[in-house]
Amino acid sequence: MKAIRRTDLIISAVIVLFALLFFLLNKQFFARKGEYAEIYHDSTLVHRIELSTAKEGTFSIPAKPEVVFRIYADKSIAFIQSDCPDKVCIRSGRLRFAGQLAACLPNKVLLKIVSGDENREGPDIIIE
Repeated sequence: MKAIRRTDLIISAVIVLFALLFFLLNKQFFARKGEYAEIYHDSTLVHRIELSTAKEGTFSIPAKPEVVFRIYADKSIAFIQSDCPDKVCIRSGRLRFAGQLAACLPNKVLLKIVSGDENREGPDIIIE
């Protein structure tokens, strides 16, 4: 069995650096800021928040008062409290870019960040 050669290490390091560079540049230049936060309970939209005008603070939805959200001054939103056993929703952190989402599955609550051009109603695609 051959040992790892120096060129193998160099090639691996270059690949890792390119992947890291791509990730950072993509997040910095191509990620769109989310304009709205949508909160779903049992697959039904219960709350829609415009992040650019929202005031900093905490709130919950009437159907699940034990699930608490927080809007931050930097126009991000996060789960901060939940009675679920695993707390995956809280560990999801702050959401601010379009396409990000966090879910509290035991409570059937979904937090989704959308951009302004996703406001249209109806299906994304129709297959005949």
